[in-house]
Amino acid sequence: MFRAAVGAAAALSLLATGCGATTDGASSGEGDTASVEEGFKVGLLLPETKTARYEEFDKPYFQEGLKELCEKCELLYQNADQETSKQQSQAEALLTQGVDVLVLDAVDAESASGIVKNAKSQGVPVVAYDRLAEGGVDYYVSFDNRRVGEVQGQSLLQALDQDGGGEDSQIVMINGSPTDPNATLFKKGAHDVLDGQVKIAKEYDTPEWNPDEAQTEMEQAITAVGADNIDGVYSANDGMAAGVVAALKSAGVDELPPITGQDAEIAGIQRIVAGEQYMTVYKAIRPEAEVAAEMAVAAATGENYEGNGDHGLTKVEDGNGNEIKSVLIDPIPVTVDDIEDTVISDGFYTVEEICTDRYADTDFCKDLQE
Repeated sequence: MFRAAVGAAAALSLLATGCGATTDGASSGEGDTASVEEGFKVGLLLPETKTARYEEFDKPYFQEGLKELCEKCELLYQNADQETSKQQSQAEALLTQGVDVLVLDAVDAESASGIVKNAKSQGVPVVAYDRLAEGGVDYYVSFDNRRVGEVQGQSLLQALDQDGGGEDSQIVMINGSPTDPNATLFKKGAHDVLDGQVKIAKEYDTPEWNPDEAQTEMEQAITAVGADNIDGVYSANDGMAAGVVAALKSAGVDELPPITGQDAEIAGIQRIVAGEQYMTVYKAIRPEAEVAAEMAVAAATGENYEGNGDHGLTKVEDGNGNEIKSVLIDPIPVTVDDIEDTVISDGFYTVEEICTDRYADTDFCKDLQE
């Protein structure tokens, strides 16, 4: 899998030379900037645990990236369990504990502006991770989220074409949480591709990305449209795709229509192997987490982060019109034909993790064992 082009030793040297310097675009506070040699405190705030990626990948990958850049740095970590007020309290606690930089994946981007402004009032820079928090953060790293929706929509059209569909095809759209700015971008990207190409019979925005809510929404769609009249389902992520599959199976659907997903969760990959889900979007979390660590160390030490050899900087405008220095990483569509060359070859999952006893007899797993 990708490793940051700036090696740990080179990055340490680069950051160390700038200690005490003023950062162009990053808050450095009233006192001295932090030092890589002496170490400092980094606060990491992640939004929830229902999506498997945060605890299994984002946190450990960020921790590894930080360790490579700053051996003596201390990571203080909190997860908000999808509660806005809890995340605000966690941020206040981390600031009280003296963190020198916050890395924030906001539960609610708009509400998170209070966290950002509070941190910056205390001279603590903020890196927006995965979701662009309001309030004028210093840096932002994520994926090209509108492109994620486009990739999902294109994959769904591809599957429908394989099934002989066209403009007469009817689909259901199960979008993500309305409080997540990424969900809005996924939705826009998907509509850019799907509008005029298929009929959107029903569409829902799913609070908190909740799989149970997604199942209920799908059950409502089945009642309104009829299970046999649904040719495909746009699901914005893998967790909700599980709810979609459950609803269709409960309705007696044996041959499931193509269903999209996102995050390449192990359960999503296994559903693809089993033919229950058509695709997911693989977002290589390690480079995202490593870039976040680079940004955090640069911001805390008063350096001006300019990207690395694999991912350059661009600018993204937040909801208040602030231009934020950003790194956006390309998403990768994954169908059953792509699993071996993506999540397996990158070490995201092993064959053994995917091909458990339940899936050992699938064509995919049998082919790998030959």
